[in-house]
Amino acid sequence: MERMRLTLVRFRMGRFLTLVSLAMAVLLCGERGDAQGQRSEPDLTEMSLEKLMQIEVDTVYGASKYLQKVTEAPASVTIITAEDIQKYGYRTLADVLRSVRGFYVTYDRNYSYVGVRGFARPGDFNSRILVLVDGHRVNDNIFDQAFLGTDFPVDADLIDRIEVIRGPNSSLYLASAFLGVVNVITKRGRNEKSLQAAGELASYGTYKGRLTYGNRFSNGLDMFLSGSFHDSHGQRQLYFKEFDSPATNYGIAQNADYDQFHQLFAELSYHDFTLHAVYGSREKGIPTASYETVFNDSRTRTVDARGFVDLQYEHQRESGWGVLGRLSYDQYDYSGTYVYDSSVTDVPSRVLNKDFAYGKWWGGELNVLRTFRKKHHLVLGSKYLNDFQQDQGNFDVNPFTSYFNDRRNSKIWAAYLQGDVVLHHDLVLNLGLRYDRYTTFGGTTNPRAALIYSPRKNTTLKFLFAQAFRAPNAYELFYSGIGSEPSPHLRPETVRTGEVVVEQYLGKHYLATASAFGYWIRGLISQQTDPVSGLLGYKNSGQATGKGMEFELRRKSSWGLEAGVSYSFMGVKDVLSGEPLINSPRHLGKLNFSTPLVRNKVFASLNLEYMSKRRTLSGAYAGGHAVPSLTLFSRDVLRGWEISASVYNFSNTKYGDPGAAEHREDVIYQDGRTFRLKVAYRF
Repeated sequence: MERMRLTLVRFRMGRFLTLVSLAMAVLLCGERGDAQGQRSEPDLTEMSLEKLMQIEVDTVYGASKYLQKVTEAPASVTIITAEDIQKYGYRTLADVLRSVRGFYVTYDRNYSYVGVRGFARPGDFNSRILVLVDGHRVNDNIFDQAFLGTDFPVDADLIDRIEVIRGPNSSLYLASAFLGVVNVITKRGRNEKSLQAAGELASYGTYKGRLTYGNRFSNGLDMFLSGSFHDSHGQRQLYFKEFDSPATNYGIAQNADYDQFHQLFAELSYHDFTLHAVYGSREKGIPTASYETVFNDSRTRTVDARGFVDLQYEHQRESGWGVLGRLSYDQYDYSGTYVYDSSVTDVPSRVLNKDFAYGKWWGGELNVLRTFRKKHHLVLGSKYLNDFQQDQGNFDVNPFTSYFNDRRNSKIWAAYLQGDVVLHHDLVLNLGLRYDRYTTFGGTTNPRAALIYSPRKNTTLKFLFAQAFRAPNAYELFYSGIGSEPSPHLRPETVRTGEVVVEQYLGKHYLATASAFGYWIRGLISQQTDPVSGLLGYKNSGQATGKGMEFELRRKSSWGLEAGVSYSFMGVKDVLSGEPLINSPRHLGKLNFSTPLVRNKVFASLNLEYMSKRRTLSGAYAGGHAVPSLTLFSRDVLRGWEISASVYNFSNTKYGDPGAAEHREDVIYQDGRTFRLKVAYRF
């Protein structure tokens, strides 16, 4: 059996390496393809130094809170554009992050959880990654959760670009920026200037609709409005071997995988003021019978609603001064319905249990930017958050029995300073320092430093160091519903990281990136089952270390050919036991390839994601897998129309993700081959 597993892993890895080899051929020999596309580009080896230095470099805002080239940012950065989202058929933010170097996603058929460089703890609701929408923090104030799947409150079609910033960024952001920042930047009305309607049909009885309007008026008002709805029956039947008995329908969950959401988005911009209003609500059936609920009962579900209003003022002066101010109000409502069996005889007795969390908070932020001699930058800022409602509770409906009802509030105040100093024309020192004051834990100070060296205009070396902390959230501290116990004595966990990054641009279209990184986490907060009570809770369970290397080569041509391949090698382990962490792959491989079939109108794109085996809670392993997806995308073949067709996991690979402590399933298997047809018309 072990030999068969080894053969299967080698086959999957071999298939991935074969496709990688083909991508490398495209990357290195792409000029021949360009010639066939009637857009010849010179051989890089024959280019003059002047031509070689004419490099197209992406820009990033979220790394320093001002716009800068990615080569100047004190972090390793990946940019995903709206064009990428269209060409590769990405449906959600989780789909996008799956394609990013060093990132991976776990799905338990309710929520999606992101892993970064081998670190993804079971029971963590994405509280170690900060997600922003146009600079506004999306993580809630109960679970500190960043939604990534269909629960993300912004439609993927509204995204203009996504900045993925690796490593701790606690000199600029709250503690959720423990492992990285994902800044989602939405489109603007001035770029759309139209009314657009879109519809989708997909596997498992899934359909979606969207209506979007954007415009910039003569008086300077910029408007962008959108509404979306989605409904999916999900898989009609899902088989779970852990429940394979006559009493539990032989392990088959029926009609329990449904998914519904609706979203509203509004942006109004006038001169220096911008108003955002975002709302999204999702209802998801839970087929896994988590938390020991009754198997094969479609009433078990969660409902998450997330919304915010954000008013921003931003002004830049020619003298080098800039100011950004922000006032915001946020709300998060969670309601879970769980069906339990309370029978004391052989006659089933179903009890409906309700779980809830209600959060409300407001905040303000002020940043002052000073630019000296057009090359030195200094950012001074302060932020205040008032979490005036952090309510949690759990009760049975009939007969009414309350298990816990917790009402809390808290406040956070922070001040930060970050600046860069040009020591030499090719050497920049970036330093950052942040102080946070929590009413629950007191104060903490965290530094960040980067030395950025550019020996040539097309070569950048970055030496990065950062320290960050993460305070336990209200859920980890106080939740004590059915099967759980509170953990009020938790302390913040801390991380220190070091990284060396090399970024090499070749001509206008090639980028090679290599990095070596290491991190050390102390006071690690982990979900555990108490051996005495048998209840779930959280503990500061020791230390973890991780180290690894990443490599990426990307190419974009002016006529539409794109290709990219990346590989990440990671070793993450528990310091005390020496064992690999749960849900931590050792190898990640990504391949993206897109080619125009009709120039600027029709594209064929391939996306391939490889992940090696991961250790599960039982000590076994979820097998490695390679999952390919294919998308055909067309625009303006017929004026105003955009049409795309995608086949996800077209090899029908069987694979699964490790379960968490609330699951009986050690491995939760994912969808096989699925499809989506999408049509949009711009009036």
